[in-house]
Amino acid sequence: MTTNAPATPHRVLDAVNEGKPFGAETYGLPDVTDCILDVDRFSLWYGAAQALYEVSMRVPKGRVTALVGPSGCGKSTLLRSVNRLNDLVAGVRTEGDMLLNARSLYAPSVDVIALRKRVGMVFQKSNPFPMSIFENVVYPLRIAGERRRGVLKEVCERSLRSAALWDEVSDRLSESALGLSGGQQQRLCIARAIAAEPEVLLMDEPCSALDPIATARIEELISEIAGRYTVLIVTHNMQQASRVSDFTAFMYLGRLVEYGPTADLFQTPRLTETEEYVTGRFG
Repeated sequence: MTTNAPATPHRVLDAVNEGKPFGAETYGLPDVTDCILDVDRFSLWYGAAQALYEVSMRVPKGRVTALVGPSGCGKSTLLRSVNRLNDLVAGVRTEGDMLLNARSLYAPSVDVIALRKRVGMVFQKSNPFPMSIFENVVYPLRIAGERRRGVLKEVCERSLRSAALWDEVSDRLSESALGLSGGQQQRLCIARAIAAEPEVLLMDEPCSALDPIATARIEELISEIAGRYTVLIVTHNMQQASRVSDFTAFMYLGRLVEYGPTADLFQTPRLTETEEYVTGRFG
């Protein structure tokens, strides 16, 4: 999949406009044994409209991978395909596969509810439940049948500490989560997502509704949890992608265009389209 030949100007745009296939530029990725998620020629349709075109990419374990690209390029669709949230949309069909730890996510035998426990999700807009801070955090354990108070308390504290929120809320765990600030609510949602110890944490524009200070806290948090969790994040903010991610994938019109180490993709991209996008001249 890796290509070392010099890229011609707008090779991807020309191929898309002419309806011709093209190979994505991928480079500098760890060996397959160090990758947790393998997207294998994955395509998706919403009814008759195709949203993803044979996307193939490996996501390194314990690292932060960013998905970037213009609006409508398929970033969130790809992200939501990992925990099969797109199954909830009428008329969706897929081809290809995704493998989590070498096991298919789209095999007929897959328990989708169990899958979503293995793949945590943080949405663009914080969505705390109308219940206490404590019950928000331990909710994944509650629905899994855990009732032991000691276990719930331990997981709550550990998750809130991991989300850099414990010191701010430890004395009011019984209060409603809806009373927290926007930034605190988003960190609470992260705590809830990691309470079940997911194999992958998906984040869909987690800072888009936050002010700069809250955004900085979330970015610090992502850096802190990287290594313990594999994070796949969608962001429109190029500076954010460059700050928090180890690897970046650039997508355009449902296709993977270029994918490699973040520093390389931002400083010495191999494709003209990638260079123009990350420098603000395209998209």
